[in-house]
Amino acid sequence: MSASIAPSGVERRFGPDEVIVSKTDLKGRITYANPVFCRVSALTEPEVLGQPHNVIRHPDMPRGVFRLLWQTLAEGREIFAYILNLAGDGAHYWVLAHVTPSFAADGSVVGYHSNRRLPAPAAVGAIWPLYQEMLRAEAGHANAGDAAQAGLEALDRLLAERGTSYDELVWSLTTGAVA
Repeated sequence: MSASIAPSGVERRFGPDEVIVSKTDLKGRITYANPVFCRVSALTEPEVLGQPHNVIRHPDMPRGVFRLLWQTLAEGREIFAYILNLAGDGAHYWVLAHVTPSFAADGSVVGYHSNRRLPAPAAVGAIWPLYQEMLRAEAGHANAGDAAQAGLEALDRLLAERGTSYDELVWSLTTGAVA
């Protein structure tokens, strides 16, 4: 997918019983994408294999969420996150992602596995204002790493004000008991 794909404003949805699955190597390059991933992302398997997973990153998705995701995975832990993705045709789609490290028999991490489901519209509506705050914090930074850190710091501050963690917030939105 070309980095020049612009968001079209068209939202794509997928079935509530469908699961988007992908696997990556340690550097986040896609090694497997199921047919649902390819259909929803409007990309073919040859177009995504070997590409960095951020090939589907939407420009309106806060970098700080990905900083949190990678920090969590580096600790060998799983993470659930609401993610806004950009398809190859410019459409966008929301997912509730569950990302886990993949382990070898000796216990070493050999890659990552992600299952994504269709999130409830109310959950997206509740997480979006938080993400907009993160994007505002990131906007003042030209460097992507600095922007990601500023977004993560904004997220930490906003969660502290609510007296919750990102995991607790995501879980509360998933179960309908908004934190």
